[in-house]
Amino acid sequence: MLIEIPAVFSSEEAAGLRSRLEEANWRDGAGTAGHVAARAKTNLQLADADPLGLEIGAAIVERLAATPRFVAASLPVRILPPRFNLYAGGGAYGRHIDSAVFSAPGTRERVRSDLSATLFLSEPETYDGGELVAEFGMTREQVKLPAGHLLLYPANSLHQVMPVTRGTRIAAFFWIQSLVREQVRRTMMLELDDSIQALAARDSNDPEVVRLTGLYHNLLREWAAT
Repeated sequence: MLIEIPAVFSSEEAAGLRSRLEEANWRDGAGTAGHVAARAKTNLQLADADPLGLEIGAAIVERLAATPRFVAASLPVRILPPRFNLYAGGGAYGRHIDSAVFSAPGTRERVRSDLSATLFLSEPETYDGGELVAEFGMTREQVKLPAGHLLLYPANSLHQVMPVTRGTRIAAFFWIQSLVREQVRRTMMLELDDSIQALAARDSNDPEVVRLTGLYHNLLREWAAT
């Protein structure tokens, strides 16, 4: 299941981030992939300790904490610091599944990757290709979002970035450990939250809003693992 979180950053804000990143110190991205995935990866990345990447990554995490749709969809307990990649000149990332566990930079903390996230920073009309394609059984979904929009998808899904044949695709990517590990349960929680918000918008005093809100929190209490 792919979940779009629109306008995490405005197009103007994304343009400002992109212009700074265009001048960054990019390096071969294959060095950050596992030995199998590295053979399918032809892109550029910023070093994890790059000062510009750390600065912009912290701004992204701060913005996400204030984005209700992101919080509702991911129920985050830990967010790995965002990383940044650049695709151009036919660069691509073939079919792969993300690593199950990551080490938080500079610490011994381990973070389980329940969700993967891509924050698009290049406008889609400025490059050809670069779609993120995810596979769910027999279903194949392909997405290319406006700059400033975020895509969430299960980290255990097969996915790829199609070759960029014109222009440049710059994005942030990172992983999230959720309070609710199981994708099916997270989906139910999001659907329940959507229903509560829709009912509350019509009548915040509706007793059903109170009842469903209580059900939501009781389910979260039952399923959450911190």
